[in-house]
Amino acid sequence: MMRLIGRFLRSSVELFLLRHTRGPLTSNMTPFGLVSVFLLLCIDLGISRTYHPKPSCRYPPSQWCRSLEIAIACNVQKQCMEVNATRPNQAVPPVSVTLYYESLCPDCRVFITQQLFPTWTMLQDIMTVTLVPYGNARENPSADTPFTCQHGEPECRGNLIEACMIHLTGPSAFQIIYCMESAENVLNAAQPCLQLYAPSVSWSSVHSCLRGALGRQLMHANAVMTRALHPAHTHVPWVTINGEYKEENEDKVLSSLFHFVCELYKGVKPPVCNGAPVRLNRSFC
Repeated sequence: MMRLIGRFLRSSVELFLLRHTRGPLTSNMTPFGLVSVFLLLCIDLGISRTYHPKPSCRYPPSQWCRSLEIAIACNVQKQCMEVNATRPNQAVPPVSVTLYYESLCPDCRVFITQQLFPTWTMLQDIMTVTLVPYGNARENPSADTPFTCQHGEPECRGNLIEACMIHLTGPSAFQIIYCMESAENVLNAAQPCLQLYAPSVSWSSVHSCLRGALGRQLMHANAVMTRALHPAHTHVPWVTINGEYKEENEDKVLSSLFHFVCELYKGVKPPVCNGAPVRLNRSFC
């Protein structure tokens, strides 16, 4: 058996030398030289067997299980089947979280990036998120400028861009909004974030929404939703849980949303809900 192994190694090394040095294995090669060549052979075999993902997978990991077509394109059908098999009972309604916010409000940006999006990323099977970009804006139907915003005209444009993104990109919308709100410049990040998370949606369609009637209709709808709040909002971020705002819950929502959602969910809680609670500071615009 040892002789067979030795012959195999010798023939493999000779083949490697012929491929890479164009020279045979000489009888006077030192043991150190043999070991070096053998290690190179192992590296060569390892590299040749390295797995390369399919080039057709253009989607970020968070979207791999969104549809069968994407799972096939990214070669993760088996993993997605396992994920779907362990999801919570769909008969139990998820916790509904609605955020009323402004695109350039610093405190809204902190809440989205440090609380809401991380919580949704870990608990999206037991919660839903609705985003309403408007906040403390004012609607002026008869004026040349239909809306005025707390943080100026750039915020009005940011609200409009995000309203169009939410309408046009569907399941990818929250990832795009998070991408924008976590960037240094929210407005400049819009197009790159769209290309990253919703490559099938063209920027020209967003631009048409911004300049056309659709954008104004979306912002009017957000204004109506915000004005309909009861009690009326006094600051942003303003969060309702299952359609209700309760002052006694605001501290939990804004400082430890993850554990509050776990606490409210009526079904079998996912394993991530068993971690230790973490509290963050809260502030408003």
